[in-house]
Amino acid sequence: MAAVISIRKITPEEVGAFKKIRLRALQDAPYAFSSTYARESEFSDAEWLARTVRWNGEKGVGFLAMDGEVACGIAGAFLGDEDARRAQLVSMWTAPAHRRQGAGRLLVNEVLAWAHSREARVLQLMVTSTNDAAIRFYERLGFTRTGRSEPFPNDPAVREYEMSRPVP
Repeated sequence: MAAVISIRKITPEEVGAFKKIRLRALQDAPYAFSSTYARESEFSDAEWLARTVRWNGEKGVGFLAMDGEVACGIAGAFLGDEDARRAQLVSMWTAPAHRRQGAGRLLVNEVLAWAHSREARVLQLMVTSTNDAAIRFYERLGFTRTGRSEPFPNDPAVREYEMSRPVP
C-alpha cells in the first residue's frame, strides 16, 4: 500500500522534524547539497530555530513531506535578492523509501504555489551534473537547463547545472 503523504510548512514548532530530515538528507545525498552533514550537525538549537524563521518568512519558505508524523522529504525556496520575480528551489530531498511515490512532486507543487503567491515568474534550481535521477525528475516537472553552470562547492570537479521553469 502506498503511503499517504501530506505537506506541512516548516515552522518553529517543526524545528525537531526539520533538523532530523535535513541531517538525514545531508547524510544520504552529500553530492546534492552545498552544505555538509559535518557542518550542520554542529549547529546549535538556536541556529536551527533561526533557520525555521528564515524558511517561514516573506522571502523564504520551507516544506516537509510527512508520512503520518514522520518527515520523509524537504524542500525550500527563497525569492531572489536582486529580482523577486525569480524564486530559487533549495534543499530538495525525498527519503529513498518514498521516492517515485509523488512526495517530490507534492513538495515542488507547494513551492510553485508559494512562488505564485509571491508573484514570482520563474522557479530556478541548481542540480549536480552527476545526479541523473534528479535531473530527470526535474525535467518531468517541466524544468529545463538554462545553459548556466558552475563548479559544485564541495567538489570543483563536479559541475552544477541551473534549471528553471515558469511559475504558473
